[in-house]
Amino acid sequence: MSKLIRTGISLEQDLLERFDRMIGQKGYGNRSEAIRDLVRDHFVEQDVASNRAVVGTLTLVYDHHQPKLSEQLIDAQHNYRGKVLATTHVHLDHRNCLEVIILKGRGMEVKKFADRLLSLKGVQHGKLVLTNAGVSPSSGHEHKH
Repeated sequence: MSKLIRTGISLEQDLLERFDRMIGQKGYGNRSEAIRDLVRDHFVEQDVASNRAVVGTLTLVYDHHQPKLSEQLIDAQHNYRGKVLATTHVHLDHRNCLEVIILKGRGMEVKKFADRLLSLKGVQHGKLVLTNAGVSPSSGHEHKH
């Protein structure tokens, strides 16, 4: 683990009070943990914008009775050149399905792929959640497994 370095910040009182309420609601142990997560989120956004390697999950809720939608989802995943690592499919009721697609690739291509699936007719809701692909923002070195 990296060495922790202490630093200080100055915030307006109302902003700090809102921040403290948020970290309490989310269950953080202290302000430092919450600030570290905010900084990491910023670097993930930079990774996407600079087209670095990312991993993510795309969650979709869709009407499986929509003509050709299931085929379009499957075809898109097959055509994504091996970047789909896994898919989980759940039947919510007789009409609606939830699908979680685990993706890996360059930030912009993953986002473009997700946007394409989210815009398909019959997809009712969805969200892409990204993180970096094992690259530490400070070191630039990938973690070995």
